[in-house]
Amino acid sequence: MRLDADFAASALEYSACPRWPRAEVALAGRSNVGKSSLLNALAQAKGLARTSKTPGRTRCLNFFSVGEELALVDLPGYGYARMGRAEAAKIAALMREYLRRRPNLAALAILIDARRGPEAEELALAAEIRERGLDLIVVATKFDKLKNSARAAALRRFAPLGAEPIACSALTGEGIERLRGRIRDCARRAPDGGQPKPIAAA
Repeated sequence: MRLDADFAASALEYSACPRWPRAEVALAGRSNVGKSSLLNALAQAKGLARTSKTPGRTRCLNFFSVGEELALVDLPGYGYARMGRAEAAKIAALMREYLRRRPNLAALAILIDARRGPEAEELALAAEIRERGLDLIVVATKFDKLKNSARAAALRRFAPLGAEPIACSALTGEGIERLRGRIRDCARRAPDGGQPKPIAAA
């Protein structure tokens, strides 16, 4: 069953995030990891999230409502996009504030290219989400790009994250239904209607 999602709002700063009771599942990943394509595959709607040949187009938080109780949040990509230092710092601060303070956040899905595996940024994100006591979903994207003989070794590289990765392909649909199920489960498990406590500022 697809996630019937509709664009709801964009936020260029934390104070502009929607005020609603929905539990939120955020999607994070490098700028070239295929985040928009995966979001469109989850909703079975090609034009829901804009895809681009130039990675790093998303510079704000994009909120998509799903039913009456859930929302997906497309976070800005990191690690690839060409931008000025000041703009990069502003985007990093926005993501940090959202991930640390947003009371609605129930889970973070970290999208990682299956051919690369996790690096320092993903390990830091995972640690921060666990510090808040939230659910972590690890997604190995572009799994269709791997030969069958390389798949098991590729998934073993995800072990440092401490969570079994969901192998996904927005192109073939592999793993998409399993990921939809995890997202629904995380929203249902959100404490107090999606109101976990923020962590202390660093």
